[in-house]
Amino acid sequence: MNSAFPDHFSLLAQHYVDFRPRYPLELFSWLASLCQDHQLAWDCGTGNGQAATDLAAHFERVVASDASAAQIAQALPHPRVDYRVAPAEHSGLPSHCADLVIVAQAMHWFDQSAFGAEVERVLKPGGVFAAWCYSGQHLADASVDGLVQAFYLERIAPYWPEQRRHVANGYCELVLPLPAIAAPEFTLSADWNLAQLLGYFRSWSATAAFIRQHGYDPVAELEPELSARWGDPGQSRRIEWPLTLRVARLPDTDKPNMTEP
Repeated sequence: MNSAFPDHFSLLAQHYVDFRPRYPLELFSWLASLCQDHQLAWDCGTGNGQAATDLAAHFERVVASDASAAQIAQALPHPRVDYRVAPAEHSGLPSHCADLVIVAQAMHWFDQSAFGAEVERVLKPGGVFAAWCYSGQHLADASVDGLVQAFYLERIAPYWPEQRRHVANGYCELVLPLPAIAAPEFTLSADWNLAQLLGYFRSWSATAAFIRQHGYDPVAELEPELSARWGDPGQSRRIEWPLTLRVARLPDTDKPNMTEP
């Protein structure tokens, strides 16, 4: 375990399992289409394995690692996913073994230089690297969305960890470890009722930081007004998050043949 790992999520692991949106299946299909082979993919910073299990539909095997043992303990089981506790910068994988390396909503926590070197070491020649993030949920109902935006942009914003700025700016400050390739646009979406949206707010590291500092839950403070605007709490509303996707490829050079982990 990397002693420098900023663990904002161990106490939120169950919230991640229950209240995080799923990534679009089209994203994984498109990434798989870029790969020459489909033997092994590495999902780094897997959290509860949300991306890993969808990735397994396209690869014979997925290694899904996270520095948080609590997150791995809550991970979604899948017969082709091998979960491991390991820091992003020291995966323990053999050199040149992976056809694809992905990082879903986690690259901003890593040591960028060390992680970039690890990606280049682990990928097969010609292998693909992809990192993505999402931020700033939106609802179609302007009244509900206005209250949600005020909570997100004003009430809770000061409590995000410093690294979270990379999510807010769409990873524009992060340097890809390999030559970039063009990527299409994808959007996350979910149809959630009121309880699911409130649970999502409670899965944020900023919410946990607010509670630690002030001793009470800001989501509980938000709930009465949001409930009044929502109407029937069992009613589902469409929520969307634009996805920022950055993709790169390791040049296909004469590196030695791959070794399976």
